Amino acid sequence: MHDACGVVGISFNETGNNVAKSIYYALYALQHRGQEAAGISVHDGKAIRTHRGMGLVSEVFDDAQIALLRGQVGIGHVRYPTSGRSCIENSQPLLVKFKDGAIAIAHNGNLVNSCQLRENLELAGDIFYSTSDTEVIAHLFVKELLRYDLQEAVRALMRKIVGSYSLVFLWGDTVLAVRDPLGIKPLCIGEIDSGIMVASESAAIDTLNGRLIRDVMPGELVVIRHGEMKSYQLSRLPHPAHCIFEYIYFARPDSIMDGRLIYEVRVNIGANLAKEHPANADTVTPIPDSGITLAVGYHQYSGISYRECLMKNRYIGRTFIMPDQSMRETAVRLKMNTIRPNIEGHKLVLVDDSIVRGTTSRRIVDMVRKAGAEKVHVRIGSPPIMAPCYLGIDMASREELIAAFKTVAGVEAVINADSLGYVSHKGLVDAVGIPKENLCMGCLTGLYPVEIPGEKCMAAQTKLSEYIVKATEDIT
Repeated sequence: MHDACGVVGISFNETGNNVAKSIYYALYALQHRGQEAAGISVHDGKAIRTHRGMGLVSEVFDDAQIALLRGQVGIGHVRYPTSGRSCIENSQPLLVKFKDGAIAIAHNGNLVNSCQLRENLELAGDIFYSTSDTEVIAHLFVKELLRYDLQEAVRALMRKIVGSYSLVFLWGDTVLAVRDPLGIKPLCIGEIDSGIMVASESAAIDTLNGRLIRDVMPGELVVIRHGEMKSYQLSRLPHPAHCIFEYIYFARPDSIMDGRLIYEVRVNIGANLAKEHPANADTVTPIPDSGITLAVGYHQYSGISYRECLMKNRYIGRTFIMPDQSMRETAVRLKMNTIRPNIEGHKLVLVDDSIVRGTTSRRIVDMVRKAGAEKVHVRIGSPPIMAPCYLGIDMASREELIAAFKTVAGVEAVINADSLGYVSHKGLVDAVGIPKENLCMGCLTGLYPVEIPGEKCMAAQTKLSEYIVKATEDIT
């Protein structure tokens, strides 16, 4: 699985600050959220300047390019595609020019009504240069800005787009940040030296030696200009629907999200997993990197010794080409190798965050068996993934999801484990510490917080437009 993207917006209150360099470092901190493309847009006092490209942050930018992006306000983006092809046209920030100026936009999320909106815009004469839903949002927003003031334009945009979105806009010398009414994707506000920033995760604020202020509320518009912030609550839903996999897998363990340190959440998940699925074993070991904190929690609750048995090669870049079938095992060993002395003769608890198709889990189990494991008990820090995600996670289709058509015993047989245990829904929700009704667990339950053709919907959340309210200023 891959997340959709990471976004950053920064406004300094002093001229002379090089905002591009700060955004560059913040994007580095969010690199885990997208490795396909990166980009930065700044306002130099006269116009918006943008540089973007395919690849990691370090591949897209160098000192010369950063130096050309002069200004004290800007936004940035790292991308992994869930909507639109993998090409430079779909990289962000996306710049849209109109008669009153220009706007740059960066988006984390996915619209479920993008195709319908795009078709309507094209029938009205709009021309698109990318295949991403971000350009759809940009076209709609520009139209609303030409009709209304800022708050009413954002409110009108919210009424039209359905899905997940954490957005940052660069509009002249102003950064705008908008989070969807359900708060599906994360977005937070931080105070840094001489300015204010917004970012997908607090780890980006930490990187700039800043201080986390709070999360952007679901349905909130944040306006940052000259390093000062105002906030307007444009939507008030009875319940948010925060993405459960941010807590299980996507967010960095050192990030704080909705008042919860992700590291502690994952330790709690691992502890509940040990409580629900104990194992007769002598070693707890993670599948790196996503299983590490979960395994710590399992070890702490169970008292079983923790030991690393698998070593991940972190230097395989995005351009790594998967070999043909005859070299498949070599490819697995290139990405991850066993530490044989830690495995041989041991009964292992192998901890990971999820099982999607089951093919990687099977190869890893076979690897540790070949390295001499006496028993392999697999423990998973999420319930079985039963349904696809439509709201910003690049996940397999329902037909490819192993748990959608097999029992736990069936999955256990496919991955060649001696036993298999998933954390329960209750165990997961208790570990997160957020009521179940405030979480999006569509991929685990098949019940989604917005209407999706052919899928079941949580009835209380279907009419999002009814909860778009008159703007109330919250923070000055």
